[in-house]
Amino acid sequence: MDSHGLLLTIDDGPSPQWTPQFLALLRKYKIKATFSLIGRQVAQYPSLVRAIVKDGHSLANHTWDHDEKLAIRPAATIHSEIARTQDAIIAASGYRPHLYRAPGGGWGPPIFAEIAAQQMTPLGWNIDPRDWARPGIPAITAAMLKAGPGDIILCHDGGGDRSQTYSALTTVISTLQSRGLHFITLPTQK
Repeated sequence: MDSHGLLLTIDDGPSPQWTPQFLALLRKYKIKATFSLIGRQVAQYPSLVRAIVKDGHSLANHTWDHDEKLAIRPAATIHSEIARTQDAIIAASGYRPHLYRAPGGGWGPPIFAEIAAQQMTPLGWNIDPRDWARPGIPAITAAMLKAGPGDIILCHDGGGDRSQTYSALTTVISTLQSRGLHFITLPTQK
C-alpha cells in the first residue's frame, strides 16, 4: 500500500436501494472501493454486481448467507458458502474475487484452510464505525475520520437502512481527501 492510501470497504450488498447511491457517491469523488458481496444478494441482483465492476471497484467474497459462525460449521458447509458465492460473482460479472471477508470477523483455522484452497486472501479491517447498528451519523463519521494511511475502513451498503452510513460518507470522503489521503483498492482477479 502506498504511504497515503487507505481502503474503503463496503459490505453486505449488493442492495437495490443503497448500492446505486453508494456507487454515485464514489463516482462523484472519483474514488474506488472494495465491495464484499453476499452470494444470495449477488444471485438476486447480478446487474448491480456488473455496475460495481463497470465502475472499477474491487470485489470480495462475503459468503452466501453471511453466517457469522461459519468458522465452527462443518467443512462442507464452509466450502459451499464460499464456493457458491464465488460461482455467483463469476456468473454475474465474469470476475473471480481473490479477497475473502469473514462475516462479523468470524475467522478460524477452517476458514483460513478453505480460502487458501480457493486461492483467496483474507481481508480484515481496523476502522469499524459499527454503522450496521445505526449509532447515528456523528458516531459513524467520528469513527471513520480516525482513519489514516494504511487503514481499512469497514462500512455497509446492504443489510438494512444505510442512510446514516451514506450521509457519513458524504463528509468523510472529502475530509480524508483534504488530509492528503486517497482511496485505493486491492486488485480484482479476472
